[in-house]
Amino acid sequence: MASASDQNRGLLLVISGPSGVGKTTITRALERRLGGVFSVSATTRPRAEGEVDGRDYCFRSDLEFQQLADEGAFLEQAQVYGEYRYGTPREPVDRQVAAGKLVILDIDVQGARQVKQAMPDALTLFIMPPSDAELLRRLRERRRENETSIQRRFDEAKREIAFAQGSSVYDAHIVNDDLERAIDDACCLINHRRTMYQG
Repeated sequence: MASASDQNRGLLLVISGPSGVGKTTITRALERRLGGVFSVSATTRPRAEGEVDGRDYCFRSDLEFQQLADEGAFLEQAQVYGEYRYGTPREPVDRQVAAGKLVILDIDVQGARQVKQAMPDALTLFIMPPSDAELLRRLRERRRENETSIQRRFDEAKREIAFAQGSSVYDAHIVNDDLERAIDDACCLINHRRTMYQG
């Protein structure tokens, strides 16, 4: 028989996927449907106009970030393009999961690997494109970058997909060939994992 604490237990959800695959749209839908909360990342990058510390990011100096890293305060951390550092603070995630919340992390494959090592109970989902050709089409359709940048993102996406398929980091892979079905599949996986705690 499940205890009250089991029934109220939250869940850490990690979602990864290449640029253009639709993972941001999916995570926002899960937030609305399931009452999930997004974890706020820490970063050393400068705050952009309109951003609020603690809401958009926790902005930290290089020294502050390193001190937190040395203390083991991050579930995962990375240096992006050899410049700014990003990390997921552990304490708010632990607190919100303990309070019974669904906590959502939208992070890359390397971050997901670190989180899975630190919190094996986390549910890890990788969002897949229907095909390489469709992913390339979606990247071009966004009209955000020139062709050189698009090709760079496409090459990186193929590396991420190969890693996700060849590793044991992810509990499930969801192909986003139909957005509503992909959202429904993610909801089913989340609800199934949460009910496992209840007996």
